[in-house]
Amino acid sequence: MEIEKEMTIEQTFEELDRILETLESSDTTLEESFASYERGMKLVKACSEKIDQVEKKMIVLREGEEDGGEG
Repeated sequence: MEIEKEMTIEQTFEELDRILETLESSDTTLEESFASYERGMKLVKACSEKIDQVEKKMIVLREGEEDGGEG
């Protein structure tokens, strides 16, 4: 299991904030920057997938409410 999949959306945003701070630091080596960038991109992808799942659930719920109201 990937850690990114287990994190909440809020935890993912917090981790992305930490990564941004690392990337903005002048003490960061090029190798560290690349590793941070790669980690950040994985987090963005995982977060995007989670948001898509939530949107799909909302659509299903909304359609269920609309179908329940008819009749």
